[in-house]
Amino acid sequence: MLTLCLLGTSMGCAQHGKLEVVADFPKSLNEVSGMWAAGEAAVWVIEDSSNPDRLFEVDTSGQLLRSFKVKGGGNKDWEALAADSLGNVYIGDFGNNGNSRKNLRIYKVPDPRIEPGDKIDAERLDFNYPEQEEFPPTSDSMRFDAEALFHYQGMLYIIGKNRSDPFDGTADVWRIPDSTGTYEASHITQLQLCRDFETCQITGATLSPSGERLVLLSYGKLFVYEDFGKRSFSQTPRVIDLETRSQLESISFVTNTLLYLADERSHGRGGNLYRFELPYPAFKK
Repeated sequence: MLTLCLLGTSMGCAQHGKLEVVADFPKSLNEVSGMWAAGEAAVWVIEDSSNPDRLFEVDTSGQLLRSFKVKGGGNKDWEALAADSLGNVYIGDFGNNGNSRKNLRIYKVPDPRIEPGDKIDAERLDFNYPEQEEFPPTSDSMRFDAEALFHYQGMLYIIGKNRSDPFDGTADVWRIPDSTGTYEASHITQLQLCRDFETCQITGATLSPSGERLVLLSYGKLFVYEDFGKRSFSQTPRVIDLETRSQLESISFVTNTLLYLADERSHGRGGNLYRFELPYPAFKK
């Protein structure tokens, strides 16, 4: 992995790394928008709006193993997938490109690895952003889309996808409890990432099994937060440029150092499952 120090930037030293293609997703899964790697051999994925309300298992050769219809979980715009330590899976139905939705929700389903049949029951967690007063807001306040979700200590963290014009390089962080209910999302912080609209909008998030490493994904970059349990978002993230600009929208830790990523298939590109080794920084060794 090559490190390049960029003087005068808020991110400091940028690293460069390349993804390794593991497999092509089946042609029927063109718009993978969220992923959970329950192990190294297979991943669970969802697709976004206009696609079935189903949860799919795909192995690392690209074969579709099985799928579940999510009962009570209509797909308005599924954009993220996360899991807790018990294997419960959370589906983020909060895609909100136009910032006009008033029906944001997350579906919670039991561990699909041990569920029989082809249907799975979903609990519903409804929420809103109390800061949003207009639907849609003005063009310079389009902060209420989201494509990133992770679970930590009984809470679900939602990372906003900033669509404001002009773009200021920030991403908002909210959280809600991980149990069924209706909530006002608590605004935790606003991250200052980078100012390139094409590569600085957050499209995915994943927390390592140890709970120590949080990685945010954009269309071509990783933002890595080390010692997350101690330092949370108070630190400046390490930035890794993946040297690709495909529609990367899904990411999941497999181990504390191995990541799986996926991009949507568009204009003959993408539709792949990738792997990326994320070594610990020198101070952790």
